[in-house]
Amino acid sequence: MTPELTVLALAGLLQVIQYGLMSVPANLQLGFAKTLSARDPDRMERPLIEQLSPKAGRLFRAMNNHFEALILFTIAVVVITLSQKSTPFTQTAAWTYLAARILYIPAYAFGLRPWRSLIWLVGFLASTSIIAASLI
Repeated sequence: MTPELTVLALAGLLQVIQYGLMSVPANLQLGFAKTLSARDPDRMERPLIEQLSPKAGRLFRAMNNHFEALILFTIAVVVITLSQKSTPFTQTAAWTYLAARILYIPAYAFGLRPWRSLIWLVGFLASTSIIAASLI
């Protein structure tokens, strides 16, 4: 397995951890009756994310943001792996992506501006650089 694939597997596990970080406070705040319901709009006073505390809401948005970022990173890893163009540069970029995603969670949860956005940018550029490296 390439180092990039290892990082992708770890990023997948990070997503699972983020789900736990979000779901525990959400269930404690809203109760299982709401979180296990079908959440039909006509039965809810407003979307669940709007009913969460600010910090739990940020954890929810950070989790969703990682789902979005993971798509681009997965593309990058698949392309670099299938093209057999893994290099120390792409490996470093993969680890940089993972480090940025780990740092993004507390940065978003605690509302650290502008650091949250800068950390996001580092992860985005890491994924983008892997894709660009596959074309060289």
